[in-house]
Amino acid sequence: MRPLLALSNSIDWINEKLGGVCNWLVLAACVVSAANAMIRYAFGYSSNSWLELQWYMFAIFVMFGASYTFKKNEHVRVEILYLMLSERGQLWLDLIGTLCFLIPACLLLSYLSWPFFMQAYAVGETSSNAGGLLRWPIKLVVPVGFVFLALQGVSEVIKRIAALKGYVVIDAKYERPTQ
Repeated sequence: MRPLLALSNSIDWINEKLGGVCNWLVLAACVVSAANAMIRYAFGYSSNSWLELQWYMFAIFVMFGASYTFKKNEHVRVEILYLMLSERGQLWLDLIGTLCFLIPACLLLSYLSWPFFMQAYAVGETSSNAGGLLRWPIKLVVPVGFVFLALQGVSEVIKRIAALKGYVVIDAKYERPTQ
């Protein structure tokens, strides 16, 4: 179990770092948006690249922030049923839901979105707007974001199995309690 928990901690660390990047991207998107609006109204100048940059930042913090949100257990779930279950029942529901729905759906969406990126990359797709940005780099965010979410799902499965086997959290690490 210890090697799996070490893997889980590594995945958590990666998604924690991605979450930090996403937090800064929210601030950067606000700054770009405010600056773009001020420049447009003050000087009558606007740039499609700045507008697209805002869209790109939004896409990045939504797709990469999903795995961080899942790690923090702040995702949306139907709490009515979940709260009526015992702690062990909640662990089982999380485990089954993640294994049967989240991970397969993320891997499927990543697989299906990969050709979308590859086609854009192969033709060097750029925005049709004047002064627009390259499109293929942002299209890579979709499959990669789903892979990170699936990886966080793997981490959560490992943690739920550890909890069902009697491991407890001590300083953000799972330890087997001494008898």
